[in-house]
Amino acid sequence: MEHSHYISTDVLTLETLQEIISEHKTLALSEEAKINIQQCRDYLDRKMASNETPIYGINTGFGSLCNVKISNENLSQLQENLVKSHACGTGEEVPQEIVKLMLLLKIQSLSYGHSGVQLQTVERLVDFYNHDILPVIYTQGSLGASGDLAPLAHLSLPLLGEGEVYCDGFRQPAKKVLEKMGWQPIVLQSKEGLALLNGTQFMSAYGCFILLKAMKYSYLADVIAAVSLEGFDGRIEPFNELIHYVRPHKGQIVTANRMTELLDGSQLISRHKEHVQDPYSFRCIPQVHGASKDTIEYVKKVFKTEINSVTDNPNIFKNEDLIISGGNFHGQPLAMALDFLSIALSELGSISERRTYQLISGLRGLPAFLVDNPGLNSGFMIPQYTAASIASQNKQLATPASVDSIVSSNGQEDHVSMGANAATKCLKIMENLERILAIELMNASQALEYRRPLQSSEFLESFVKSYREEVPLVTEDRILHYDIENSVAFLESFVIDLEE
Repeated sequence: MEHSHYISTDVLTLETLQEIISEHKTLALSEEAKINIQQCRDYLDRKMASNETPIYGINTGFGSLCNVKISNENLSQLQENLVKSHACGTGEEVPQEIVKLMLLLKIQSLSYGHSGVQLQTVERLVDFYNHDILPVIYTQGSLGASGDLAPLAHLSLPLLGEGEVYCDGFRQPAKKVLEKMGWQPIVLQSKEGLALLNGTQFMSAYGCFILLKAMKYSYLADVIAAVSLEGFDGRIEPFNELIHYVRPHKGQIVTANRMTELLDGSQLISRHKEHVQDPYSFRCIPQVHGASKDTIEYVKKVFKTEINSVTDNPNIFKNEDLIISGGNFHGQPLAMALDFLSIALSELGSISERRTYQLISGLRGLPAFLVDNPGLNSGFMIPQYTAASIASQNKQLATPASVDSIVSSNGQEDHVSMGANAATKCLKIMENLERILAIELMNASQALEYRRPLQSSEFLESFVKSYREEVPLVTEDRILHYDIENSVAFLESFVIDLEE
């Protein structure tokens, strides 16, 4: 198979995920993965044939029903019932790009051979991924602790010919799509439903999707801040490496170096300044953006560990002849990381909005609201309102989800992570940040025009020139909604290389 990514025990990185997504690679199980899956299933079948004792979730009920023994002839029905009964998602649909990531990460987790699934079950998930058959999943319903039960139940329903999928651009019954493809529904064996539903793939997929965006927008925040600094006629001294080496947080140093590089060769930055200092939103870019960079790096490490892990329960260790019930489905590491990421992204938006405010304030020779004939024209007065509104919403959304827990399953599941809620609101914060930065770019590029004929650096001039092809200069009042939307589209289309 050409242009495939082989699922194996090799470490899966965010950069590899980005490559799989951007190059539209198909998936294939490596021989190693197939052997791991098959040997684990064979071990479990032998164990079930020779063992009458209760093993949680394999021949018992689930949650607080764990003491109810299930007879061998009902084990298939037990697993099918589990999937159906847990499909309790509601609310908005999960974006299809994230559903596709959920499929990939579930396949990865099952391929290590500690879950006891049938090989054909994993191969069917691979088929779904490769044919863009994407289950309809809902954003609400997971406590992020027995794994993402409700979302993963919706992910798994189509294996049984149940639920709905998107295929060929249409939402349709999974049963109809299986018939069209000539596929029989999977008959789940012992433990399989539990292996599919226990796991952190909803939180993990959201986290990876957000991180890929966060890495890009962390870079763009620096670029846009540099344009703002030029428009505001700011000073270069706060980016001098000497300052940062005496307080050597990595993100701070990286940001200061990047700002220095972005401004290299600028006529504006090197000219004499009347003012001695800039406001914090300009002067402290390395400290604030840098702290967010360090947070993103920490969260990357957490998610890299998670997507290379087995997160269902119980776990099967055939070499040790043990089946152990534990708690690897608990999303606490992810919940806390997502909350931390939410704060980091919210702060990038918060400082961006402050720079926008400074640019429209009529300071340093700039006209009020960055437009000729202020009064007759309101200019850029109201986009700042919009940025302020969105920044305020982000502050509300950044309240941690992980500090909450509500008892479930008759007290058996008495501490949960709420990581799924952390995930969905973190995505909203990320989308909000895009808009706040787009509004800053509108203002910064407008302010830059009032510094002509002086030029900024070659890179920043090229960046603003590309932007101007999408969003022309504002000379008199017009409907700025379209400018905001086109600015967002410009940033979305911007491609950067993710560094390892």
